[in-house]
Amino acid sequence: MTDMGKTAGMNSGSAQPADAFADALHPHRSHWGDVWRQFRTHKGAMVGTFVFVGIILVVVFGSYFHTIDPQFLDIRNKNQGMSFAHPFGTDNLGRDMLAQVIAGGRVSLLVGVVAMALSLVLGAIVGVLAGFFKPLDGPLMRLTDLFLALPILPLLLVIILLFRDPLRKQFGPETGVFILIVFIIGITSWMQTARIVRGDVLALKEREFVLAARSIGTRSWKIVLRHIFPNVMSPIMVSATLGIASAIITESALSFLGLGFPSDYPTWGRLLFDGKDFIQLTPTRVLWPGLAISLTVLSVNYIGDGLRDALDPRIRGR
Repeated sequence: MTDMGKTAGMNSGSAQPADAFADALHPHRSHWGDVWRQFRTHKGAMVGTFVFVGIILVVVFGSYFHTIDPQFLDIRNKNQGMSFAHPFGTDNLGRDMLAQVIAGGRVSLLVGVVAMALSLVLGAIVGVLAGFFKPLDGPLMRLTDLFLALPILPLLLVIILLFRDPLRKQFGPETGVFILIVFIIGITSWMQTARIVRGDVLALKEREFVLAARSIGTRSWKIVLRHIFPNVMSPIMVSATLGIASAIITESALSFLGLGFPSDYPTWGRLLFDGKDFIQLTPTRVLWPGLAISLTVLSVNYIGDGLRDALDPRIRGR
């Protein structure tokens, strides 16, 4: 072997450990890995995630451990305080409050998730169409401004009073009210998502990769699906977390006003409405559903703050 060959062999042999050392110092990084690392540094978001996951586990699996029927009447034990048999006490009809809080949490969280999904779909579609197709920008944004200008609470009350009884007759008292509340919350909470998505789309459609796709004759709907939608998922995810909290609060407000679900179909807001007349006799009837609403909304808001910071590349790079 010549000296040149020996030198090349030595260099190639020493290059491999050097590359391995460099890979160890600078491991492969992915986008979602960076997002998770930034999200973990947000203490409020981590606490909020822990609390929210705990609430979900309790409302989903709690009935397997606390097996009392939430609608079981025990008149002899009505208006009882906290005890081993009834950890959250009982109401004026002897129903177990812990069982009702667990059952009400399923309905409240389901309303929040479904209404959030509906509002995100509407907001994302309107925002993408308004931002990407210039002729649609003016009409869709004026429609958005119109919905923003409407007084939401009176509108909700009018819609409920007009359509509650027909839907209850068509789908049943529980399912009809569920469809109505999810629908009215969804169609009255999509505007902020639409404006945020439109702003991002206006910036994205001038980027080089979109212009390159246009230059080779790619159809507009393919550009939207392949390039625009994946790049606006960050604001949509943040809006999703905040939308759950907003939907839960809206449903609780409607139920507290007596316009939501019937009394035999508990939600956290309905439990507040039923317990307000007994607040001096058994204040825990209002304490537990109110605490459940507060913890859920607060934890979801903290998760949204953490996602917003983690998905922002300017903050993530610090």
